[in-house]
Amino acid sequence: MKLGLAVVFGLLPLFCTAAKPRTAEKFEQFHEKFLSNPPLKLDDTTYERLTAAPRDYTVAVLLTALEARFGCQLCRDFQPEWDIVGKSWVRGDKKGDSRLILGTLDFADGRGTFQKLMLQTAPIMMVFPPTTGPHAKPDAQAIRHDFTTGPQSAEQVNDWIIRHLPDGPKPSIYRPINYMRLITITTAILGLVSFFSVAAPYIIPIVQNRNLWAAISLIIILLFTSGHMFNHIRKVPYVAGDGKGGMSYFAGGFSNQFGLETQIVAAMYGTLSFATIALALKVPRMSDPKKQQVAVFVWGGVIFVMYSFLLSVFRVKNGGYPFYLPPF
Repeated sequence: MKLGLAVVFGLLPLFCTAAKPRTAEKFEQFHEKFLSNPPLKLDDTTYERLTAAPRDYTVAVLLTALEARFGCQLCRDFQPEWDIVGKSWVRGDKKGDSRLILGTLDFADGRGTFQKLMLQTAPIMMVFPPTTGPHAKPDAQAIRHDFTTGPQSAEQVNDWIIRHLPDGPKPSIYRPINYMRLITITTAILGLVSFFSVAAPYIIPIVQNRNLWAAISLIIILLFTSGHMFNHIRKVPYVAGDGKGGMSYFAGGFSNQFGLETQIVAAMYGTLSFATIALALKVPRMSDPKKQQVAVFVWGGVIFVMYSFLLSVFRVKNGGYPFYLPPF
């Protein structure tokens, strides 16, 4: 009996020392494959072997469903970002000092794993901390990350993975230069420069035309002073019934208005504006005194009538408004 115990205790250190090379050898095998094609593509068998204890390394696995028949648009949107994460780690940690392996398990290749984990959605990120070594976690339970906020960038996912790794230097995300995008932007800029250089003699006089900018400014002023933005914010009705079988075009009170009311007020303000501009700019340039006198009376009458109508609208809006002008 004593001899048997002595043999057992004598062989125990040999078993312990043999377990360490096995764990290190497993990491080296998977890390070599990871360097050649990051992130490492997994199936049910390789997933079980990679995540099985004991392990003195960390594993980050993306469980996804990329095929179109599964209808996971989020999976397809995030996959390029996940590839950037894997290539960044290969570029910045070729020797495997961080002892991290990144893998991808597609539903088509790992249906059994999805069923075993009872996963109903994808994509899902899982980090498996080491079970042995100086950085082993007491429980060594997998840490799960759900993409509840939608697709995330490579930087966001990389920061989340780093938070669950031991302290030490970690590679940053490296995004390769998109030469096609660079060529497209350069071509577009050169095209715009060429277009403006050719069209400048025709465009610059139009842009510098004061009458054009005056008309645009006047239209914008009339649009917003008449209550156009108020209608969009309040979603006011276009017209309303007056309770007597007719239609009411003006809403009572200064805090209410109808859609048609806005158009009528804008037309009144526009007419008053153009009449004023005509009196100030057009009429003084007339060479015939009689025509000039007629124009003064015509435009003056337009201003008087329209202003009278505007005051009548104020009285409709507020019955206590004290001012008026005939004929309204």
